[in-house]
Amino acid sequence: MLFNPRKLLVIAGPCSLENERVCRAVAEKLVKIGRAHPALKFVFKGSFDKANRTSLAGARGTGLDRGLKLLALIKRDYGFPLLTDVHESSQVSPVAEVCDVLQIPAFLSRQTDLLLAAAATGRVVNVKKGQFLSPQEMKYVTDKLRQGRAQEIWQTERGTTFGYQNLVVDMRSFAIMKQNGFPTIFDATHSVQLPGAGGGKSDGQREFVPPLAQAALAAGADGLFIETHPDPAKAISDGPNMIPLAELPALLARCLAVWKTVRG
Repeated sequence: MLFNPRKLLVIAGPCSLENERVCRAVAEKLVKIGRAHPALKFVFKGSFDKANRTSLAGARGTGLDRGLKLLALIKRDYGFPLLTDVHESSQVSPVAEVCDVLQIPAFLSRQTDLLLAAAATGRVVNVKKGQFLSPQEMKYVTDKLRQGRAQEIWQTERGTTFGYQNLVVDMRSFAIMKQNGFPTIFDATHSVQLPGAGGGKSDGQREFVPPLAQAALAAGADGLFIETHPDPAKAISDGPNMIPLAELPALLARCLAVWKTVRG
């Protein structure tokens, strides 16, 4: 089992893998934070393809081959377990050769063939709750993975559509989803997105990441998903909701304190 209930799981990395410089900067910071806080369990994340951009003009990232090479480099040099998204069944096998966790994007959380293909790899499968799903409906999503004989299943809350270009997080979700019997993670940065509100791209409100992350842990979340970047203003995707890398240590220290308090 990759999940360890005695440690706070933190899935962290840039939204898009972008390039080696960004990946190394983030990985080096995570190493330092981990040394200061051994109760944190890091999984490095990064996407090789941002396949659901608002506009065709939106940058999509490195592509599969280059992205997997960057992820393999991070594992080799820093030792982190790896997570990345899969969007099509054809991507599952090559990604599983490199990554420890296959992530099903929220928009694809009901795609049966993709779920079953990911389950069959024997890797951890992290499925994000669709913005259109209630927490109660995640039972049927995780049941698909269970019936597909997934070896380890994680489920992630990432906010629910609330009117136009807005998301809201229902803190009851963590207690409800925990009834499925799997670790429940809070996607702290995508939950503060303003989808499509940036003139052909998403906007965001990163100032709300800290209170929501701490509230989710207080409500029983088992881990956090946090995207971070050395300079979010220059990131090719999701800059407005990513945490500046320099601010990550203080944020995680506060979150860890909440997590420890809740668990006594």
